[in-house]
Amino acid sequence: MSQYPKVKEPKLVGSYPALAKAGGGFVWDAVLEYRVWCYIRDEAEDTENGNDYYYVFETYEEAFDFSKNKKGAQEPLALVLQEEYIDEPEPGEYRHIKEQRITEWPPEFLSRPQRTKNTIPDFMSPNAPSNKLDILRGLV
Repeated sequence: MSQYPKVKEPKLVGSYPALAKAGGGFVWDAVLEYRVWCYIRDEAEDTENGNDYYYVFETYEEAFDFSKNKKGAQEPLALVLQEEYIDEPEPGEYRHIKEQRITEWPPEFLSRPQRTKNTIPDFMSPNAPSNKLDILRGLV
């Protein structure tokens, strides 16, 4: 059993755009694929005319194993779908954003529970605990 979630649609792995947001949003709805970026500056083979590139995987374990055996490869990232998310433009100032976005996350962020219909409303509620992040961590 994997320590990280399975991808939402295995047959779509590799079909998502290379450009994605980076991190943020606090919640996740689905994992689309796992990526391993290869950086020329870190001595990756130059197969893309001097540009960095990535490989895609259905599981974190495949991505991790690949990253350990490929020169210039970075740690795996998860390409995450957020149907809605929490924006924090200033520390402690939160906004509920109801639009879809795709972002790359360190897989460790997936240890937070998957978003439910109540996650963000509970987080934004005036009755939320003093440490709102406990809601996102699944502790409340």
